Amino acid sequence: MARITCRRIDEQPPDVDGEVGERVLVDRVWPEGVRRQVAPFDEWLREVAPSVELQRWYGHNPGQFGEFRRRYLSELGDQRHRYAAARLRDLAERHSLTLLTASRDVEHSHTSVLAEWLTRPGPPGEPRPAADPAPPARTTPGPPPPRHRAALSDAVAGLNPGALAFVMGTGIVSTALYVNGAGTFSAVLLWVALAGFVLLVPAYGWRLLRRRERLVADLLGPRAFAFLTLAISANVLAARFVPDGHTAVAGAFLAFGTLGWVVLDYGVPLALVTSLRRGPTLDQVNGTWFLWAVGSESVAVAAASLARVTPGHALAVLAVVCWAVGLVQYLLTAALVLARLLVRPVQPEGLMTSVWIFMGAAAIAVLAGVRLIALPPGSTMLSRPFVTGTAVVLWAFSSWLIPLLLALGVWRHGLRRVPLRYELGWWNLVFPVGMYAVTTHELGRATGTPWLTGAGRWEVWIAAVFWAVVFAAMVVARLRARPTATRGSAGTGRTAPPRRTAPATPEARP
Repeated sequence: MARITCRRIDEQPPDVDGEVGERVLVDRVWPEGVRRQVAPFDEWLREVAPSVELQRWYGHNPGQFGEFRRRYLSELGDQRHRYAAARLRDLAERHSLTLLTASRDVEHSHTSVLAEWLTRPGPPGEPRPAADPAPPARTTPGPPPPRHRAALSDAVAGLNPGALAFVMGTGIVSTALYVNGAGTFSAVLLWVALAGFVLLVPAYGWRLLRRRERLVADLLGPRAFAFLTLAISANVLAARFVPDGHTAVAGAFLAFGTLGWVVLDYGVPLALVTSLRRGPTLDQVNGTWFLWAVGSESVAVAAASLARVTPGHALAVLAVVCWAVGLVQYLLTAALVLARLLVRPVQPEGLMTSVWIFMGAAAIAVLAGVRLIALPPGSTMLSRPFVTGTAVVLWAFSSWLIPLLLALGVWRHGLRRVPLRYELGWWNLVFPVGMYAVTTHELGRATGTPWLTGAGRWEVWIAAVFWAVVFAAMVVARLRARPTATRGSAGTGRTAPPRRTAPATPEARP
């Protein structure tokens, strides 16, 4: 094994640092201030970097480096990393290697983990690039069943805290199709959402029992509020079952969602407030924090929907209390997120899906208000004009947000050239789009505004098409085989061009 070193990309130029051999950038994002024509490295292996989700969770907090190291070592064997990792190991076996990163703390960055991993013997079944085929002994697979069980175990152990966003998005689009009269399509999506719920909830339970330390680490991380998708998805399904007349099933989902909401709505803020394992910075604030308010509003929507078809006032009281709590939580979270966006530098990576929850949280508050309006007079403790006025204001604000969010998407993908490819976070975008469509349609019916109802019908079909596109992208991403890795091409991101003289006109940074 040749010598392996780790350096910052701006530390020293290659002609004076004394290191010979291959210089490889292993960051996922192109470093700022570096022109591609004069890049001080030979190759860029972006796909070997930690996943966006892991990077967000870590946040370059040295106190979490031990857990980050373990998660990253696990990622290096998954489908997204294995070909780029094999390419890097191949380089390390033939040349001295310098791993470059833009991180300021190289010792606690992923490059130190990569250097450790490269010094280990390669596993017998590790794939190698097709341009340099491996001998048969290195490609002989182990027994299929144990490997599949191990892969499944690793997938569940690393389950994204917000995995149930898929159920949320599918459930609300099913509701949108139902209110638009497309009963068959709505039923199909309802069964898809149920299947996702049945598969994912036990996975969370298994992770709690068998990988508790990793789950606790997520609960203390910046994306801890994503766990509220567990409660929100149950409440979305509860509200969807009510118009079908399945009140018992709806009640069971509401009970599960309310219990999850109570535990997580208090537990996540308490964990973040009392934990000392976090950096004193606004950088940990992100769009998933709006799920704090969405959780409360989802209980309000489900409880108000069920209160219309069941006797008693308990559900109506629960609905109005959660609606009011959700409004306050929304205002508090909006202040924090806006402070983060306006005060701290914003990276385009991961921004789009998070900020769309800003709009979705306002939209679900409108839907909860519409459900409260439909309850018998005197059962909500609030006057109908107040609830209606608040709902209209929130709908107007959520409508105003849409052009802003679309402009941010253009900035992210058009100007900053972030690849437009599937990731779990896209379901955080499906949910706001579907929720806004339902909200517009139902607010129009509740206020007797025909143009709102008509606009809502068109928006429902837009949401349905968007769901189909994201679902297809998810299936393709799961089934598509990774392209054969060659030097600086498929499977390893993009290769930096050979070093040469910079052109007369500067190149815009991605």
